[in-house]
Amino acid sequence: MRRGGGGESGNVQVKVKPHPQFPAVYQVTLEDGAQRLATKNLTSGRNVYGERLIRHEGVEYRIWDAFRSKLAAAILKNLKTVPIKPNHKVLYLGAASGTTASHVSDIVGEKGYVYCVEFASRAIRELVNNVCAYRLNMSPMLEDARFPEKYAMFIGGKVDDIYCDIAQPEQAKILADNADLFLRKSGWIMLAVKAQSIDVTEEPSEVYKREVKVLENRGFRVDEVVHLEPYDKAHAMVVAQIH
Repeated sequence: MRRGGGGESGNVQVKVKPHPQFPAVYQVTLEDGAQRLATKNLTSGRNVYGERLIRHEGVEYRIWDAFRSKLAAAILKNLKTVPIKPNHKVLYLGAASGTTASHVSDIVGEKGYVYCVEFASRAIRELVNNVCAYRLNMSPMLEDARFPEKYAMFIGGKVDDIYCDIAQPEQAKILADNADLFLRKSGWIMLAVKAQSIDVTEEPSEVYKREVKVLENRGFRVDEVVHLEPYDKAHAMVVAQIH
């Protein structure tokens, strides 16, 4: 996997334009006409997970792989709302080795911040060594998202958004518990529901409905539920705002 160096020289055949709906997200047309998403690289010359770096009009972008990132997949599946924006503070539950979290870091930019909670020690080692070490707007926390009070001291004030991608049976409940402590009034959440982590015997659509109900019962207005096939099987992205 290429990390460091490797920024490609500008290619006149590659076209980059801002996404019409989402600030700091870009649409790229590659040499062969293929369409991809991208974010502006906060750490010029470095990639995170082997993604291609491209230069366009003097700016470096990272191609955002929708088969590796549920947030990118949701955007390509015509998600209408991405609450994460430049300058936002984001609590990211289940940051893993930083694939999507690094793109969130690009989006919020130098004046934003991403608090990364991850329970697996191997994943957080990769997150620290390959991502957070080079990005001043990210902090890694080796913690269990089920116990938000244990990392409350590391989070300065309220966050604008919570992004949750965890392999736990009670995904919506865990997210809501974190929102109680950390989410600002009228803040937004994004929940990547992994149906098979909740119940392998049940239809995914039933699992999604149940998780949505949990969020509604905890005071959220659910705006959207977008299924992520073909990028992720038995996954959906839920976007909701706290009342």
